[in-house]
Amino acid sequence: MAKMTIDVWLYGALSKYGGEASEPSHAHISMVLTAGSTMADLLAKIGLPTEERGITFISAQLSAMPGLQPDLGHVLVDGDRVGLFDLKSMWPFQYRHGAAMVKEMQQAVAERDGGLHHDYEREGK
Repeated sequence: MAKMTIDVWLYGALSKYGGEASEPSHAHISMVLTAGSTMADLLAKIGLPTEERGITFISAQLSAMPGLQPDLGHVLVDGDRVGLFDLKSMWPFQYRHGAAMVKEMQQAVAERDGGLHHDYEREGK
């Protein structure tokens, strides 16, 4: 079977999943997967439960954020760079209205509430 290599960056508390490559603030690992593998396959190979990740980028495109992770079925391609941030990492404000997104994320955001917002109202307020 054909193989592919994925460039993975784990930030914050997620660096512990980087094994020997773990630093206090990040880990950088190369993962060899079978061609056609998905984000879920990558997370399983790393041993990272999806609910522990926050903001996620695949090749500079937003693919997931806390509470919205439509990228588990996203098929990765050789050379993809995946950045996984822990739940304490903040979403940079300047990207809220212009971040490129993978198609699964675009669809999920549109279906959820029509798009990303600067702020959100709490229910009951």
